[in-house]
Amino acid sequence: MNSKKRNGRRDIWNAFMVKNATFENDIPYCPTTGEIPTSIITWEEALHIYNKEMVSRKKKKFKKNDYITFNLDDYKFDFGKNSIWVNSSKALKIIRHFEGIITPDYSTYIDMPESIKYYNTYRMRAFGLWCTECGIKVINNVRWDYTNNYSYCFCGIPKNSIVLIGTIASDLKKKENRLIFEEGFFKMIEILTPKIILVYGSANYSCFLKAKDMGIKIIQYKSFTNRRFNGGNSNGQWL
Repeated sequence: MNSKKRNGRRDIWNAFMVKNATFENDIPYCPTTGEIPTSIITWEEALHIYNKEMVSRKKKKFKKNDYITFNLDDYKFDFGKNSIWVNSSKALKIIRHFEGIITPDYSTYIDMPESIKYYNTYRMRAFGLWCTECGIKVINNVRWDYTNNYSYCFCGIPKNSIVLIGTIASDLKKKENRLIFEEGFFKMIEILTPKIILVYGSANYSCFLKAKDMGIKIIQYKSFTNRRFNGGNSNGQWL
């Protein structure tokens, strides 16, 4: 992609994020860290910590060992002044105070136009690649829609690496949703052959036990909602 500046124009597409990228099916390749997060918190939690440390305690050089996940409704991290895409420089200033990030969980709902789902997949990898080049530790978030279209949703992710899957918004208690989710899950394993799968949300589903039996390490992290109502911390638990 040509990210060269043009006179009188602004880079509203964030082409700077992919100026050094290699592409797979037009999706930028996003390297991943080999580190397993001790703790995973949400972007909203990270903002709260940042404001508390920077404003209340005046600790401008504070550092937390949490990884940040964006497994939230899109508007909570991609809207207004706190949009990580529009105000990426501001987002990076916040991210630098934490151990690393999971790439953004932009939505790819079944009823979205295919072009939007493709673009959101692109943005997941582009933002992650840029953070990597800025010295941030990054783990790829993986998501797929329920149309069995796997032509691009796994593109740009290294094979044999660590990936994260969120289960909090998949409505997996419904059998029909769970069956479709599991089909995509095993397709992901077939294509990416991950060594470690991080699960943000419940991992109490048979597909994760099957993956464990296949020799894949599974680590589960409680969601913010679960921690809020049921207690516990944001540290990972091995299956």
